[in-house]
This record gives sequence, C-alpha cells and structure tokens, in this order.
Amino acid sequence: MAKTKPAAKVEVPIKRVQVGVRLEKRLVKVLKAVAEFHDMTLGEALEEIVLHSFEGAQAFFPSARERIRALKRIYGMDYGVHDNSRFVEKGGEGA
Repeated sequence: MAKTKPAAKVEVPIKRVQVGVRLEKRLVKVLKAVAEFHDMTLGEALEEIVLHSFEGAQAFFPSARERIRALKRIYGMDYGVHDNSRFVEKGGEGA
C-alpha cells in the first residue's frame, strides 16, 4: 500500500485581542500549570479549552485530566464545574 502524504495544514488567519478578565486565583494557578506542561501560553490553552467546549468535546485526554486533578489538589482548587454560581468574592484584588 502506498504511503499518503499528510494533508497540508490550512492556516486560519486570526487577530488576537487583549482582554481584561478576572478569574479565581486557584483556577489561574491550575490553568498556568496546565499551559506550562503542554508548552503553551495561557491564552493558547484558554483558546483550546473554549473551542473544545463550544463543540461539546473534551479538551484533554484522560491522562491529562488525571494530571489536572492532581494540580487541583496541589493548588487547593476544591470546587468543580457547578460551583461558580456559589462564588462569593471576599475583598478586593489580591485578597
């Protein structure tokens, strides 16, 4: 059987914009660690997670999800997917 050439990547032109976003501190620590592990910027990791979420797909393989569970324990992220409706901010930035 003849080997086929992999399909050439078709580039998708984009323009990135800076956004001001406030996120829960422990969540940011886990996100940064995940991005670092996958050799991505924080923005690239967020783009990938959001794009997968918009399609109803898992952004991470099971092994990566296990690593994320460990990072959540390390950084004390003791809440889950449905808990953000219960978040109560205690004080200002850096509190």
